[in-house]
Amino acid sequence: MAQTEKKGGLLRKSSASKKPLKEKVVLMYDEIFTTEDPSKCNPRFWEELFLMKVNLEYLEGKLEALDGEELMKIKDNINCLFQHCIQALGEEHPIRVVNALQTLCALIRGVHQKNKSTSGFDIINMLVGFDKAELCMKNLMESLDSLLCAEGSESLKSLCLKLLLCLVTVTDNISQNTILEYVMINSIFEAILQILSSPLSRREHGYDAVVLLALLVNYRKYESVNPYIVKLSIVDDEATLNVIPFLTLKLHPYSFLFRQYKDKEEEHQSGFFSAITNMVGSMFIADADEKISVQTNEAILLALYEAVHLNRNFITVLAQSHPEMGLMTTPTSPIPTTPVTPLGTTPPSSDVISSAELPLDADVQTSNLLITFLKYSSIVMQDTKDEHRLHSGKLCLIILTCIAEDQYANAFLHDDNMNFRVNLHRMPMRHRKKAADKNLPCRPLVCAVLDLMVEFIVTHMMKEFPMDLYVRCIQIVHKLLCYQKKCRVRLHYTWRELWSALINLLKFLMSNETVLLAKHNIFTLALMVVNLFNMFITYGDTFLPTPSSYDELYYEIIRMHQNFDNLYSMVLRLSTNAGQWKEPASKVTHALVNIRAIINHFNPKIESYAAVNHISQLSEDQVLEVVRSNYDTLTLKLQDGLDQYERYSEQHKEAAFFKELVRSISINVRKNLAFNTLSQELLLKEFSTIS
Repeated sequence: MAQTEKKGGLLRKSSASKKPLKEKVVLMYDEIFTTEDPSKCNPRFWEELFLMKVNLEYLEGKLEALDGEELMKIKDNINCLFQHCIQALGEEHPIRVVNALQTLCALIRGVHQKNKSTSGFDIINMLVGFDKAELCMKNLMESLDSLLCAEGSESLKSLCLKLLLCLVTVTDNISQNTILEYVMINSIFEAILQILSSPLSRREHGYDAVVLLALLVNYRKYESVNPYIVKLSIVDDEATLNVIPFLTLKLHPYSFLFRQYKDKEEEHQSGFFSAITNMVGSMFIADADEKISVQTNEAILLALYEAVHLNRNFITVLAQSHPEMGLMTTPTSPIPTTPVTPLGTTPPSSDVISSAELPLDADVQTSNLLITFLKYSSIVMQDTKDEHRLHSGKLCLIILTCIAEDQYANAFLHDDNMNFRVNLHRMPMRHRKKAADKNLPCRPLVCAVLDLMVEFIVTHMMKEFPMDLYVRCIQIVHKLLCYQKKCRVRLHYTWRELWSALINLLKFLMSNETVLLAKHNIFTLALMVVNLFNMFITYGDTFLPTPSSYDELYYEIIRMHQNFDNLYSMVLRLSTNAGQWKEPASKVTHALVNIRAIINHFNPKIESYAAVNHISQLSEDQVLEVVRSNYDTLTLKLQDGLDQYERYSEQHKEAAFFKELVRSISINVRKNLAFNTLSQELLLKEFSTIS
């Protein structure tokens, strides 16, 4: 018997003597792509169409093959197809609903290909017609809302979310996508909330739902009232906030693969914030064998940012402690038990809440989302040479900036009764040994934040200097110090590591003055670093843990005085010239007054002590003795505004960054949807019979 082959919508027998036969659905598509109404000759045309398995490739190819003029000729039939798809979404038979959703996806993508250079208005007109757009889009959004909220098929919910992502990303710049006006008017926020609040739906659709929400929040966010921003900012349901998901994050540095949830424990967890923490905890979730782009990563990071920035109730979720467990999206995905750790990274370790030395039992861990986020940030921020990693690193620092400004977050970060062991990923460097995981101390979480900032400062002094990230790092440290000064929190931290990192940063700026000044205003950063030292000098007695810590500050300034002397010489030289750096250099000159006073006051006394005692080189204890005995005669100037800072403002300073970031995410989401996310095989297996 002759074998039958299927290719490109054609059914053909192996015998070359017969003409190839087309699938029935392909023949029906061909009728739509004529100027005649296909239902004239066949009144049941539309009913039959949605019983046929959709041929996505043929339908999209047919649309792409037409030029603009040819497409306009069949506009009425395209509008009719779109409207009948919407009607089919209300059918009882799931096969019809599945095929309608698939057809809508193909239509939107296909028409988008013909309207790349035009606005969303052309797309709306081509798909549904201006005269019927409002009613049709209302019906479409209501149908999608019903399907997302229904108890029925998870596959249908998945297709609904894919369709919505198609709608949202139909243009690169989502704020130019006028279709989204209808998504704003007919909000599906509650439907997304419901998906993220259900353990089963969250596991199956959490990623798509979170990405969809992140994109919708960014639609014309500076130009008009966005209902998704408003609703996200006022979510305060106590049950939702307090029921936190218990997850274990296995944060593999480059593949970010996570263990599965344990079914029994997940059944008891629910909530919207819980869902976003799940998604953000993973940064992105995928099958073990699937390659994930960094842009997808940025989408989840953007969702965390929007939640933290718009609704500070979310901070309470970040701070909640919980036993760790795994997270997944596809239940059947195999997770490798021994992933290979890439060169230059350290494998993740355990987090323990007790201040006592506890065994790191892999089955009984305690963590919170902040630890997850700090570990993730320590990986992303290692490599900022790639544009997407640079964006992710910047977004991590912006999120930490929002956290550092929040009163509740600071109270938790500095709580001496809440201690954690946080193993940040450290970049391998020749001059330092790898810290042993078992020696990690249990400390308040703010110590891990400071460690992360110090690690970044130390490891990114390079030719392609990430000035913007350095500024954000120093700002975060400053905001944490302002809280400590205000609340008189005496943090037991190895402050010397921070001081040393800051001094080395100043040294790097001076050593590379010519190269850096060609690209950056290094005096802004230098001023911020100097003022951090001024903060310690002026207010250190209120937040440094012991008097000896304050003595050690003076010791480090004196020991490294040559760097401050060189900095003063550099800024004095530039401030006395009439060049473009005169004013910023002058600010650094004035800021150095107390540091220079300390150096000029103690250095002669140290030299005198050495001469009197016939010592060629003083020990640290001897220098500290001189410092302690000569405080009384030191005169310092009171500097105003050291404990003040400008609060973070997205619209005024970050709008361009977020516009480009959302554009990148939109393009990436559309690309992924176009290639591998709309296969019908699993769907049709689920609905293999029509009742």
